[in-house]
Amino acid sequence: MIPDLRQWDVVRVRIRPGDQDLHPAVVLSRSAVCADVRKQTINVLYGSTKRPTGAVGPTDVALNGADGLERLTLINCDHIYTVRKDSIESRLGIVAYERLRALCRVISRAFAFVG
Repeated sequence: MIPDLRQWDVVRVRIRPGDQDLHPAVVLSRSAVCADVRKQTINVLYGSTKRPTGAVGPTDVALNGADGLERLTLINCDHIYTVRKDSIESRLGIVAYERLRALCRVISRAFAFVG
C-alpha cells in the first residue's frame, strides 16, 4: 500500500482485479478517506496512455510529464472507478494546478453538476 496517498495523486493501479496491466489513474477520493485505515477502497479516474489523435474529447483531460507521467495520458472523467487501496502499485506524481482546474471543470460537465 502507498503511504500518505492523497487526493489528486497520479498513480499506477490495477483497475479490475483480473487486469494484467497497470493503468495510470488520478485519485479522486478525499485525502482523509485515503488516510483512513478502515477504508479499503478509494475512487479514481482511469487514464489511457494511447496518444490522442486529434482533439481531446469533451470529458477527457490530458495529463503529461508535469503530472508525473512519461507520456501524454488522457484521463476519462465520464466514469469513476472504485479500487482497493492495495491494488495501487506506485505513485507517479500529483496533478499540476492547471490540470487540476481542468479536471474539476470536466468532472462537473461530465456529471452535469450545476452550481
